Amino acid sequence: MSAATVHVVAMTDAHLDALLPYEREMFGTEAWSRAGYRSELADTRRRHYVAAEDVERALLGWVFFFFFWETSEIFTVGVVPHARRRGIARALVADLLAEARRRGADEAFLEVRVDNPAARTLYATEGFAEIGVRRGYYDGGRVDAVTMRKELAP
Repeated sequence: MSAATVHVVAMTDAHLDALLPYEREMFGTEAWSRAGYRSELADTRRRHYVAAEDVERALLGWVFFFFFWETSEIFTVGVVPHARRRGIARALVADLLAEARRRGADEAFLEVRVDNPAARTLYATEGFAEIGVRRGYYDGGRVDAVTMRKELAP
């Protein structure tokens, strides 16, 4: 599988059955529920969700951001374990940033676990800069988050 065989599509309710087992496995105490996802998916005015699928339409990853005024915030980036390190997260983040620009955002923020070097490297190579630390942000207060920001050129 290569990035060329990955299709980024609008996420729908139909993706949730495939997504939720991975959500729990990957995000543990931070995992979203089906009801939480349904509520988020319903708000297309301020939220944007996309999924990555392979040629058979199997879920490979998902990402979403919240948009408010000139700012967007990436909340979730997930790639199923067997599909990692193939450019899927990068393609999903690129799609989100393009949508943020289209909606008029001039900056994007995110938080990432301090103990997730792969994600921190991805975001840094996509132009995000570390701007601070949120103590005890994840895992019931046990793991800090690095806050990152990217300026979005028009």
